[in-house]
Amino acid sequence: MPVVNRIAEYARDMTAWRQHLHRIPELGLDCPKTSAFVAEKLRAFGVDELHEGFARTGIVAIINGRGDGPTIGLRADMDGLPISEATGLEYTSEHEGRMHACGHDGHTTMLLGAARYLAETRNFSGRVALIFQPAEEAGGGAEIMVQEGILDRFDIAQVYALHNAPGFGEGGFYTTPGPIMAAVDTFHVHVQGVGGHGAMPHETRDPVMAACGIAQAFQTIVSRNHYALDDLVVSVTQIHAGTVDNVIPDTAFLNGTIRTFDPAVQKMVKKRMEQIVAGQAASYGVEARLDYEIGYPATINDPDKTRFATAVAGEVAGAARVIADKGREMGAEDFSYMLQARPGAYLFLGQGESAGLHHPEYNFNDQVAPIGASFFARLVETAQPAA
Repeated sequence: MPVVNRIAEYARDMTAWRQHLHRIPELGLDCPKTSAFVAEKLRAFGVDELHEGFARTGIVAIINGRGDGPTIGLRADMDGLPISEATGLEYTSEHEGRMHACGHDGHTTMLLGAARYLAETRNFSGRVALIFQPAEEAGGGAEIMVQEGILDRFDIAQVYALHNAPGFGEGGFYTTPGPIMAAVDTFHVHVQGVGGHGAMPHETRDPVMAACGIAQAFQTIVSRNHYALDDLVVSVTQIHAGTVDNVIPDTAFLNGTIRTFDPAVQKMVKKRMEQIVAGQAASYGVEARLDYEIGYPATINDPDKTRFATAVAGEVAGAARVIADKGREMGAEDFSYMLQARPGAYLFLGQGESAGLHHPEYNFNDQVAPIGASFFARLVETAQPAA
């Protein structure tokens, strides 16, 4: 596998960086230890500019190439998840209830590896902007950094990112042109009834039955209000009501997620949910309120940039180990905000058989870190060759 030789030479260092980051997972926008570690390494590598404090703990570092040219952006996310780790690793999380269950420790390490190589060799023209972003899992750190003007301030012309893929062949890549990941919205339904004794339900207005009716009716949005060949997911993921076996409670609560690609479908789902909540509340004699939160937009790859990135991935991993049009999936990603503002591409890097993302036994495969770093480095050198 043609990993860049110089990057392969410090693969052991990259493993040490990644395992250190794995020990100190941080959540949301509050990633001060991670950010400090990243900044320390970048200074040691000799980047030309280091800008801190974006989205609270985000970083943008600039490396100048040889001669004039545009600026290419490379992004890595840094935050972990509120999950208790169950790996039993020597370098397991030091913070109970938090872990790197999505591999962002590996993403950060791959970009650091590319940064070290690019700062040493500078075999490119123009500039590269290294974007280390907090709050991908929740909080929309990418949106905040875009709103804070990083793309304009650093004149970034195109942007790229990688995500690890458990279950996909180790060191292989896949992506797809156009929409690759879904928009994600969240709904909350609060039901207010009248509680009472479980033996006397006629004296109550039961919020539990209303909540069940709302949950079941929500499923008809996909099956009866939506064209079957389009992508849509509506999932009720929480129902909470009551605490005692013989008491009908006063309130109930529902929560869940919606995944779409088409804004018209998103609008339809929201309207139907409002109608269902109002109608079911009336039929059960309760009051109900829907809170619908618009989340990350769909992640849409630029077709031309995706073809370019796929070709680079083929140089690194071998063309037979790259799938250029794997199709879209219903997960979500806030790199979508950067792709709304600039052309670019989002790719997945296989890490072989392992526990799945967001699983308490998940662990990033350190063997693929030099492959991801090589991809980032070759992306820059190919897009902006040295004069």
